[in-house]
Amino acid sequence: MAARRLAALTLTEAERTELTALAARPKTAQVLAQRARIVLACADGLENKMASLQLGVHAMTVGQWRRRFLDQRVEGLRDEARSGAPRTIDDERIEAVITRTLESQPDAATHCSARGMAHDSGLSVSTVQRIWRAFGLKPHRQETFKVSTDPDFVAKVRDVVGLYMFPTRARLGAVCG
Repeated sequence: MAARRLAALTLTEAERTELTALAARPKTAQVLAQRARIVLACADGLENKMASLQLGVHAMTVGQWRRRFLDQRVEGLRDEARSGAPRTIDDERIEAVITRTLESQPDAATHCSARGMAHDSGLSVSTVQRIWRAFGLKPHRQETFKVSTDPDFVAKVRDVVGLYMFPTRARLGAVCG
């Protein structure tokens, strides 16, 4: 039984440059980098079985991306549009929620709440939470030091620091005072 004849895979110089960049760039999605490495291995003359062994993928995967590249070239390596409902919230509204979260503070509160942001933006609470999660926003966690606006703040700090600096004197003052 004779093996099937593989279609010859030749690359232009521009395609080879682009595929090499996709395979080597650390910011490239790893599935796209893997597909680029598959096509480069096939272009170097490797059969599907040898390319699969070299790259640690199944031979059928190599065959799939070889065929797809031959049909659609480099664009065929990118993911196709997925099924499902289209997005209902446009980028401007998402940007507005992010900007408002980062740059404003609600009256009489220390940080934004999902409910307050949902009310202000006209979105649902779960939508605001999904936006915050997608962009890694945690408005309830402050990473900067906030100075108190309490008018007795300095006196209170002195009392607390005094307890740590002179614990016996503070105890004596509480007993004797």
